[in-house]
Amino acid sequence: MTRSPAIELAPNVWRIPTQGKDYINSFAFVDDDGVTLVDCGLKKAPPKIVAGLAAIGKQPSDVTRIVLTHVHPDHAGGAAEMARRTGAPVLIHQGADRDWAIGGEVIGGTDTSSLSGKIFARLGNGRFEAFQPGPALSDDEVLPVAGGLRVVHTPGHSPGHISLLHEETGTMITGDALFNFTFMRGLRISPKFLCSDFAMTRQTAHKLAELDYAVAAFTHGPEITESPREQIRTFLRTI
Repeated sequence: MTRSPAIELAPNVWRIPTQGKDYINSFAFVDDDGVTLVDCGLKKAPPKIVAGLAAIGKQPSDVTRIVLTHVHPDHAGGAAEMARRTGAPVLIHQGADRDWAIGGEVIGGTDTSSLSGKIFARLGNGRFEAFQPGPALSDDEVLPVAGGLRVVHTPGHSPGHISLLHEETGTMITGDALFNFTFMRGLRISPKFLCSDFAMTRQTAHKLAELDYAVAAFTHGPEITESPREQIRTFLRTI
């Protein structure tokens, strides 16, 4: 069976797989005045993002803004190219991720309190094509996206990591605050060695239990549409 280049999560909200069926995802919010693209995957992701846009009747020139949940290579790797293709600003949180974006490299973004973290940091956290970010996002800011897209600062995986809540449709994008890998038996918190501050990752993930949503969407893994808040709250009680 051919995989769909775009999966509808709610009216005018789409998931665009850029790696595998759902291993890495971008998202598109469609509004009367354009498209807001969330996350840009790896360096090789832009053609799949463009194909996803085409599947919903849109093209790069329809994109009015790009929002990144954080600046790691599997989310920001295609950002510079998508910025060129769309002419849209790339918006990220006002934290340290901005320095990474400008330099094209994650520096000091790994929790080195474990052996795997020390090894990962020594090998390098990953490079990507640098880009100049647009105006900084702040916690609880509501972007004018299809009824309002709320920024929820959930640092720890990276200093400027954000989750996003689309209140109009009740769609919540976790970013990497939580993963939902089916091969790992569902919900998981980010591995310690991938976090800038693992303790903070565990702490701020609990913000997701306080929000109200009908769909939980993950940049890594398939969405949850059946009692997502209850499933996430149950999982968070275990960490």
